[in-house]
Amino acid sequence: MNSSTGGPAEGDPLDKGATSLLRQPKAVWATAGASVVAFMGIGLVDPILPSIAKGLDASASQVSLLFTSYFLITAVAMLVTGFVSSRIGGKKTLLLGLALVVVFAGLAGTSGSVGELVGFRAGWGLGNALFVSTALAVIVGAAAGGSAAAILLYESALGLGMACGPLLGAVLGNASWRYPFFGTAVLMAVGFLSITAFLKEQPKPAQKTSLLAPIKALGHGGLASAAASAFFYNYTFFTVLAFTPFVLNMTPYKSGAIFFAWGLLLAVFSVLVAPRLQAKLGSLKVLGGSLVLLAADVLILGYGNHATAIVCTILSGAFIGVNNTVYTELALGVSDAPRPVASAGYNFVRWFAAAAAPFFAPKIEEWSNIHVPFVVAAVTAVLGAAVVWVRREALTHEAEELEPRHATEDSVTVFAN
Repeated sequence: MNSSTGGPAEGDPLDKGATSLLRQPKAVWATAGASVVAFMGIGLVDPILPSIAKGLDASASQVSLLFTSYFLITAVAMLVTGFVSSRIGGKKTLLLGLALVVVFAGLAGTSGSVGELVGFRAGWGLGNALFVSTALAVIVGAAAGGSAAAILLYESALGLGMACGPLLGAVLGNASWRYPFFGTAVLMAVGFLSITAFLKEQPKPAQKTSLLAPIKALGHGGLASAAASAFFYNYTFFTVLAFTPFVLNMTPYKSGAIFFAWGLLLAVFSVLVAPRLQAKLGSLKVLGGSLVLLAADVLILGYGNHATAIVCTILSGAFIGVNNTVYTELALGVSDAPRPVASAGYNFVRWFAAAAAPFFAPKIEEWSNIHVPFVVAAVTAVLGAAVVWVRREALTHEAEELEPRHATEDSVTVFAN
């Protein structure tokens, strides 16, 4: 990658990888297809949150626990996935994760109370964490045309899944809030069978990963700073994702369309726009500016009329896409820890905010009014920017000089881990 222009340098492997993107073994397509469904699960419940609340006679804060339980388990699982996959191998880890999603997504559709649904969603989170944290490594190991083509394919799966999850939730949820859960279980079962049939077992890592390796990696000041800033940012991110559907209060179809547009902006700005901005301005300036703009967008969302809230919800996808890419690049490039270990430590910290925001946002509304949760979300985005500014020296190591190629390669682990 040409660092001065941000365009492909001569002989850039990403440029070559794009030409071989479609010429992949069946094993790669099977894993990538299952990855799309796995990423769909993140935003699947967005359009049907009000329907779930009505169907189970639950409050917004109770239903928002669907996100809290999911991401709380995901955070803790960051300490487990590397430990497991380094001992039983990539294929078995994928199948274990898929099996858990099939079981718990199916059980979620049978829930008779919000408590049951929250519990089943937690089991789903564990399965999803095991699967998506291993899928990229498996695709890279099985792909033809080098790792660049595999990374592009995986990125496409991430973007497609994040955009289409709300659509699936809307289409199936319009008939019943239970159907999206059953639909996910069926799709993941197909993924399980496909991986069983087409994917050969990948070689196990030469060195096993310990449970405490991600925690030890956070001893590095730069990585700890990136994780702390991302913690505040994730609170803002998941206030938008989990609380806004209650504010918009629209039919599943309309809500699904809004979050589909949101997901498209997220994917485009994460994969295409962020690396170009970094090449011109540098990672820290891009991140700080994007966080401040996100804070302003969320504040306007909270105080604007209904039409303004819709526009700001969609627009937030652009800032979130930029932030996701830059944060992950910083986290994986700022320390000398192995990338899987650094990613696990970083995500272990930031996913706790993803668990907290869906719980606290509706609680704050109950204690005050509908505007205050967005004020809090705007403040946390500014706090994230403040950490970047105060700790810029610790984050400077490679942050301004990393090639944009790294952002493309590593942005996929934002949701994967």
